[in-house]
Amino acid sequence: MKLPKRLIPILIAVVVIGAAAYAWSVLRQHGPGDRFVSGNGRVEATEIDVATKYPGRVQDILVAEGEFVKAGQVLAHMQVQSLQAQREEAEAHRQQAVAAVSSADAQVAVRESDAVAAQAMLAARETDLDAARIRLHRSETLTREGAASEQELDDDRARVRSATAAVAAAQAQLMAARSAIVAARTQVAGAQAVVGASAATLTRINVDIDDSVLTAPRAGRVQYRIAQPGEVIGGGGKVLNLVDLTDVTMSFFVPETVAGSLALGSEVHLILDAAPQYVIPAKVSFVASIAQFTPKTVETASERQKLMFRVKAQIAPELLRQHLQQVKTGVPGVAWIKLDANAAWPAELAVKVPQ
Repeated sequence: MKLPKRLIPILIAVVVIGAAAYAWSVLRQHGPGDRFVSGNGRVEATEIDVATKYPGRVQDILVAEGEFVKAGQVLAHMQVQSLQAQREEAEAHRQQAVAAVSSADAQVAVRESDAVAAQAMLAARETDLDAARIRLHRSETLTREGAASEQELDDDRARVRSATAAVAAAQAQLMAARSAIVAARTQVAGAQAVVGASAATLTRINVDIDDSVLTAPRAGRVQYRIAQPGEVIGGGGKVLNLVDLTDVTMSFFVPETVAGSLALGSEVHLILDAAPQYVIPAKVSFVASIAQFTPKTVETASERQKLMFRVKAQIAPELLRQHLQQVKTGVPGVAWIKLDANAAWPAELAVKVPQ
C-alpha cells in the first residue's frame, strides 16, 4: 500500500524520535561502560529577586512575565512624593545654612576690625602713658630744684596713673576683640558643618529617590511579577523575580570513590529527559567537601558505599546565549562523567546541541 506523501515526514519524525528514545532508554539502563559514571539531577539557574529598599507603594511595572531584560534596564518605579518633599525641605535647610555661613564670615570681619581698632587704641594709650611718665620725671626734677610746685607734681602723678589705667583698659578691649574673633570663627565652622550635614542629607535623599527606580542587576528573564502597581509593600518587599539563563547548572550526586578523583573543570555531558536527542556539554564547577546520604553509623563496606557527594556542572554561557529561548529550568536529566581522561566519549554521548 502506498502511503500519502503528506504522511511521509510525520513517519520519519516518529521513527527518529522513537530511535532517540530507544537509545536513551538503553543508555540509561546499561550505560556506556565502567569508565563512565552518571548521576541524576535537575537544571537550575540563578534567580534574582528585584526588591524595594524602603517601604512604599508600587507606582508602575514596565515588564511582563517571560520578557527578557538587559542589565541596568528599568523594571519598575516606586512612588517618591514624600521623598521629593523631604528633598525640598533639606534644600531649604541647606540654603539657610549657607546664609548662616555668610553671616558668620561677616561677623569675623567685624570682630577683626574691632581688634584692629583696639590695637590702635592700645598704642595711643601707651603713647599717652610714656608722655605722662616723661612729664612726671621732669616734674620730680623741677620740684627738687624748687622750680615747680608740689601741686604740679601731684597732677603729673595723677596723669601717669590715669594713663596706666587707660592702657590696661585698652589691653582688655584688645583681648576681648581677639576672643570675639575666635568665637566668630567658631560660628563659621559650626555653620559650615551645618552646610555639610545638609548636603549629606540631600545626597541621602537623592540616593533614596534613585533607589526607588528598580533596575535589573543583570541580564535575565522575568519569571514572576510578585507585586502589582498600586500595592504597598514593606522594605525589602519583592516586586519581580528574574532568572539568569546564562548561569545554568545541574546538581547531581556521585559516590565518594568518584568524587575523590573529580577536579574542577572536568568535562560533563548532560542529557535532559525533555530533549533526549541532544547531548549538552558542561564542566564541573563545584564538588562538595562533605558527604551526604551518610548513615548515622558507618560499620560495613556496603554502608560506606552510600556516601554521596554533590557535584555541580555548569553549561557554558556562550552556548546558553545562543539558545536563550529554549533554556528551561527544573528539567530533570542525567549527567555523565568520564572516569578515564583518555577514554573517548561513545557515539551516544557525543556532544549534540540544537542548531
